[in-house]
Amino acid sequence: MEDVYILDGLRSYIGVYNGMYRHVPAEQLGADVLQRLVSSCHIPVKDIDSIICGNAVGGGGNITRLMALTAGIDETIPAFTIDMQCCSGLTSICTASTAIACGQEQVRIVGGFESASTQPIRSHHPNHPAYTGVHDTYMTAQFVPSCWDEQIMLKSAEATAVEAGMSRHDLDVWVLRSHRLADQAEQSGMLRRVQASIQGSIRDEGIRRRINQTFLDRLPCILPEGNVLTAGNTCLTHDGAALLAVCSESYYKSHACHPIGKIKGFCMTGTNPLRSPLGAVQSIEKLLRQQKMNASDIDVFEVNEAFAVIDELFARAYPDCVERYNVLGGALAYGHPYGATGAMLILHALTALQQTEGTLGCCSIAGAGGLGCAVLIERI
Repeated sequence: MEDVYILDGLRSYIGVYNGMYRHVPAEQLGADVLQRLVSSCHIPVKDIDSIICGNAVGGGGNITRLMALTAGIDETIPAFTIDMQCCSGLTSICTASTAIACGQEQVRIVGGFESASTQPIRSHHPNHPAYTGVHDTYMTAQFVPSCWDEQIMLKSAEATAVEAGMSRHDLDVWVLRSHRLADQAEQSGMLRRVQASIQGSIRDEGIRRRINQTFLDRLPCILPEGNVLTAGNTCLTHDGAALLAVCSESYYKSHACHPIGKIKGFCMTGTNPLRSPLGAVQSIEKLLRQQKMNASDIDVFEVNEAFAVIDELFARAYPDCVERYNVLGGALAYGHPYGATGAMLILHALTALQQTEGTLGCCSIAGAGGLGCAVLIERI
């Protein structure tokens, strides 16, 4: 079995919905980052065996292939798309690692890209039982057989918080922490090496330097019947792309490459689709069991905070690890461009490991429909 290495990675600056990338389709965002990545890590295009990317709300039709062709990648290189919603990007890394480990391929480009700003508005066919008439349109897919609800993810997070006895104050602590740490990372420039200015972007749009408790207290609850979730402790919708080049040990040694990380293990989990935030911690638990490790063995945890509920779940499960958790800030500040987030987590974890001189990082994410995915990485 081949060991799997991360040669390099790059992400765009992250835009908010209807912000700086509002007229840039998802495939163009991905193509811009792909071109930069291939150039920066000096991989001959002919050496790329395939491209696998996550995408959740694009136009379909294997949008990763469209992205690769838009980037000018040779048409002989295959590409395909994974849709596990928020888990898509990390799953692309797991999929690529399996093929490389068994010797099927040597080099793959993985990650994902997303554009909430140009997301298609979909509608049911008149033959579909859910069709409601000529104005029948929707933005959010169905994740649970017994329930079709555009607010299913919000209701799932609200119910998870209520059942765990979480208050708005419990969650707002994480919001302030996320923006503070992200602002510090931005001011220090520690992420600059993995960030690409594309389409004129110069910074992550979601980071609020002056956010405070007074502002958070003024925010109404998102759900009419809700008491916990607000626009502050819930991730908004975003645009962006993040990609990694992964390869086998034999490839990097024979090509005098200098990898930045190593994939040590990964797992996927399923959980209650009506309590989807649970997937983030459950996937960490499974990965640690699988690797016969303890949380104390991990130097950095990078967990997608689509909701501050996930932060609080982590803190309650691993109270001794909070200082090693999302040390550069999380998605509440940077944003969560669904398909791109997995590769973003890897890049942030590797950056945090370098800053703290740590070795092992655990990246985890919860996905719509009750899914979870986690990846264990080692800094080289």
